[in-house]
Order: sequence, then structure tokens, then C-alpha cells
Amino acid sequence: PTARCHGWAWEVAGREGATLSLTLDDRAPIHLPVVRGGSAQYEVLLGRVEPGTHTVRIELDAALTAQALRQSDAVRVETVDIAQYTDSDPSFVARSLAPIIYARPNTVGRFTDVPVFMWYEMEPAGIGTRYRYSVVFTNEDGGTPTDRLMATWGRTTDIEYIYSVVVDASGRILADDYQGPEHVTTPFRGQREGRHSLLWVSTENNMVLDTGETRVRYSPAAQSVPLVNVSREVVMDANPWLYDVMSKELVREGKIVPDAPPGKGTIPDPRRFVYIEACGDVGTSALAFAVGAGARCISSDRGIREYRIVRDGCFRAAIPLPVSVSGTDVRALRAQAFPRPPRDGSEPPPPTPIRLTRINTVFMLDGAFRPGSARLRWEGEKMLEPGGTPLEFVLP
Repeated sequence: PTARCHGWAWEVAGREGATLSLTLDDRAPIHLPVVRGGSAQYEVLLGRVEPGTHTVRIELDAALTAQALRQSDAVRVETVDIAQYTDSDPSFVARSLAPIIYARPNTVGRFTDVPVFMWYEMEPAGIGTRYRYSVVFTNEDGGTPTDRLMATWGRTTDIEYIYSVVVDASGRILADDYQGPEHVTTPFRGQREGRHSLLWVSTENNMVLDTGETRVRYSPAAQSVPLVNVSREVVMDANPWLYDVMSKELVREGKIVPDAPPGKGTIPDPRRFVYIEACGDVGTSALAFAVGAGARCISSDRGIREYRIVRDGCFRAAIPLPVSVSGTDVRALRAQAFPRPPRDGSEPPPPTPIRLTRINTVFMLDGAFRPGSARLRWEGEKMLEPGGTPLEFVLP
């Protein structure tokens, strides 16, 4: 459906948003949070149907709608388009297997940690094909502090792999699993609605279980997003409204503070950050980026060892600019390797050189939270020794 919410303000308690209830025949409803300003299109999966006549009802769920938006004319469904996918459609198998996500109990009616975007990836798996499903939640109530999230992930949404399933050429399910508490991958043993697994968000950092009690459930239509030599955050770049909702939720939670100091769990406006995406093998070391603006050098770790990147693959960092520095002042990018800090009282293994292979983008968000054009793209191979000379790039 295309919906418009008058008086919507995701950043203001009591006006955060509305929730629509979409019911197919006599099934349990699928809930659709209206989290975007203006007129916006939302795509929801309602499940498999047999040939014949079916009824879809769309209603406002007042209990899950902000107090100020419960009057009858505050939320308007402007258009409804119903798309049917048959088994000849390339996305049919992936969509027919996409999980249905039930709300974490302490998020019901609170407009926090809402699952608003789902995508899938495909890969060969023995005699079959694996479909991996990941979800973007608007925030993360538990786990990593906000400023550390920006330093090491370049966003404060919570992006989680939640479910994977392997099917053979006929579509028969061979195996499936989900990401449970403590990030433990666990075989799925729960219920299904048709071929859709039912998963319940169960932890403050949005891990899931295959059992639960809540009845509020979400089914954003899973999109195909192949991630080759890019980070998961590219799904946000392609859907800039996710940055908007992310930022507004931070405002509501009191986590946006001008020139916020490091280590306090607050950040400046996300539009004040320089976002960097790179790829490489960090190994047993740690990586930080810095940008140069005139005589100033501003680092992503902000002087805190724990705010450095310690994972391989493609990753993001974000660096807040002081109010006195504009994006056009930034003329250089630096990548530097460090020894990894101790964790849980134990000494880390000896540091290894970092192998940096790509800088995919350097950008800032514009006033409407849209990512700007990439100011740098680089591909090659550079080795960074912990404590050694940093790698520097000039930004046009």
C-alpha cells in the first residue's frame, strides 16, 4: 500500500507513527508500521494463497498507533496494489521462504527497534541453494553504545542476519537455522505458516528464537540484494529513508547532542559525519580511519581503542565533524593499523599486518539524509603495519 500519516513525527513521543493491520482472509494479521513522512510506498508479504477469491482488510491498529495519530483522518491509505508471484517468478522461492518476525515483548507499542527492511542473498550449498535473510531494525536498545556503533559500523540501525534455509532444486527444505541469543546459529525447530518460518525477536540486540508469545508480527517483503565487495550498509544507501528514521529515533531517545564528546553514548547529527566504506583483512589487529581538514586530523576512533574496527570483509566507519568544519574542508583520508586492545581481561594474539584492498566510498548525508556522491574509490593492495606509517589518500 501507499500510506500517508498526517502529524507524523518519529522523533516526538506521542506522534511517532501509526501501525496498519493487514489481514488476508482469516489469517493472523501482518502489522505494518508507517514510519516514513509524507506519502510512502510499503511492500508487505501476506503469504501463499490458493486459486480463488480472497479478501484483504487494511485497518488502523489503534493500540499500536501513537496517541496523537489515532483519529480517523490522521492515517490515510492512498493506494493498494496487490502483486501475485507464481513459481515461475525468479523471486518466488526466496519470497515463499521469507520468515515472519514477531515483535520483542518490550517493543510493542513503543516505536523502538522496529524491523522495517528485509533482504536476502543466495549462495550454492552442496546439492542445494541457501537463502540468507537479514533485517534492518530502526535501532538497538541493547548492546553497543551509539557512538561506538557509528565509529565501527557507520550507522545506529541494527542490521542482523536472522535466518537461512537450504532447498534443493525442487524447492524442498533440506535444512534451516536462525541467529539466536549470543549470536549462536541454531537449527530451526519452530512453527511455519505455509513455508514461512515464524521467529520471535527475543533480546535487546534483536536476536531471535523459534518460539515466543507476542502476536504483533511483521513481514516486510524480502528484496534481493547481492553483496559482492560491499558492506551490508549499502541497503541503507539505496533506501535513504532508513537514515532518516534512524536519526529521528536517536532524537527521541536523547542521543543526538551537538559536538557530543566520545565515550558518552551520544553523537552529533548523523548529517555531520563522514562515512567511509573499505574492504580488507584486519586479522588480529585493529583499524581506524581519519580525515584531514586543514591542520586538523579527526579520527574515527576518537582516541578510544575499543572504537576501532576488528573484523574482516567490507566494513564502515563514520567520523563526526566539529561544527567549525564543513564537508568541503575535508581533503584527505587516512587508514592506520593498531594492535588490538585486550578483551575480557585476556591478552589478544600478536598483531598481524592489515591488508587493505578497497575504498568503496567516502560520503556525507545531505539535508534529506541521502548519501552524497563518492569522493574516493580505490582498489589495490596495501599492507598496514600496526604502529607503522598510515596509508593516505587525497580527496578531490
